[in-house]
Amino acid sequence: MSAGGAGRALAQIAAELVECRRCPRLVAWREDIAREKRRAYRDQTYWGRPVPGFGDPDAPLVIVGLAPAAHGANRTGRMFTGDRSGDFLYAALFRAGLASQPTSTSRDDGLSLRGVFITAPCHCAPPDNKPANDELAACRTWIERELAALRRARVYLALGKIGYDAVGALARAQSASAAGGRARRRAEDDQRLPPFAHGVEATIPDPRGGAGEARLFGSYHVSQQNTQTGRLTGDMFDEVLRRAMRAAGLGAT
Repeated sequence: MSAGGAGRALAQIAAELVECRRCPRLVAWREDIAREKRRAYRDQTYWGRPVPGFGDPDAPLVIVGLAPAAHGANRTGRMFTGDRSGDFLYAALFRAGLASQPTSTSRDDGLSLRGVFITAPCHCAPPDNKPANDELAACRTWIERELAALRRARVYLALGKIGYDAVGALARAQSASAAGGRARRRAEDDQRLPPFAHGVEATIPDPRGGAGEARLFGSYHVSQQNTQTGRLTGDMFDEVLRRAMRAAGLGAT
């Protein structure tokens, strides 16, 4: 698939995704938030729908978060846009030369990404930022389709344990399918994925399918809970991002 073909495929996925109503609890929550609004945004029209992935269709590096924030991406309609988590993430991507600007405030603010695509295992804002297991399972086909369209994706940077486990589960499922479902191969794959931790790095079966491999890196999530308490600093995130960029051939020094 060419870069143009990937872009068209991702646009088609996005058009279908934004109409998704598979999870009643998430539909009710995202739409309630969009109606009630936060006082600071009371004059804005909230997106209030599933949020598609965003970035370069030719990206070798995929950043996998958790889910849209209630008053961030659920308001603006773009991943990590309009909240403090996005402020931290896009500033880091700008420092690394992967983003055209250090801020992300709206879908039409001119931001573009180079070499990186951002998605999440849950595309709707969940209550308390905690999607249920059945909701993650229902949403899985969307991230599978996005990754399938990203023809050059070979390195994954997971922000937090849920994103990390989601990429690992996709890799195991693809490996088991390629191996004809043999239990021994699945057990070997389980052993290859170390537990989540900040800075963890692993080689995994390609989550996109086939016989290849990919690299998976883990970072603490860029949420305020981590960045405002010092659990995750800019230097800490930059170091993991540089390692992921090197693995993706994006020229980090």
